[in-house]
Amino acid sequence: MAQDLTAFGFEALSDPNSVEQILENHEGTALVVVNSVCGCAAAMARPGAKMSLHNDKVPAKLYTVFAGVDTEAVAKVREFLAPYPPSSPSIALFKNGQVVHMLERRHIEGRSAQVIADNLKAAYDTFC
Repeated sequence: MAQDLTAFGFEALSDPNSVEQILENHEGTALVVVNSVCGCAAAMARPGAKMSLHNDKVPAKLYTVFAGVDTEAVAKVREFLAPYPPSSPSIALFKNGQVVHMLERRHIEGRSAQVIADNLKAAYDTFC
């Protein structure tokens, strides 16, 4: 499940120090997927995130953390996602260290991967 994204070019962040270093000092755009074992991650979030990258504009960097596995890294990512509540899966687009677009679980669950991809593509067109 984790390799579904890393094999596609997402960099796995597995400790809080790497999360802090990357997100705190990042210039430009970055997509962060909070991955999980749930069905909506497998059927909607991960495929939608990958499909979204077939777009003229895309984030400069791609990252992922795995809820339930990389507990401390996920907690650190969630600090950067405040004021959004903890949500797995979730997908955030950062620009210059700030969240500019967020898909919480409630935006993912019950929607198709294509809807997720289209939502992210619209964000990329605006912010990337």
